[in-house]
Amino acid sequence: MKKIPMRTCVVTGEKLEKKELIRVVRTPLGDIIIDDTGKSNGKGAYLKKDIDVINRAEKSKILNRKLESVVPDEIYDELRSRI
Repeated sequence: MKKIPMRTCVVTGEKLEKKELIRVVRTPLGDIIIDDTGKSNGKGAYLKKDIDVINRAEKSKILNRKLESVVPDEIYDELRSRI
């Protein structure tokens, strides 16, 4: 049996399968990107694929703290458009 990779959503604290989450990464160059492959280099944070969770993340600025960088509004817009 293959092990299913589990990750924790930074907003809800739920442990979910990797495919149910979106990874946002601060690259070594300091750019904030949405990581579709799940393999990009850098500091990452996972968000549940849920509009409510994205909105809560934006309001609480939790990604800014987790990624130690300011996350631009466009990232949140892009996250919402992918759900």
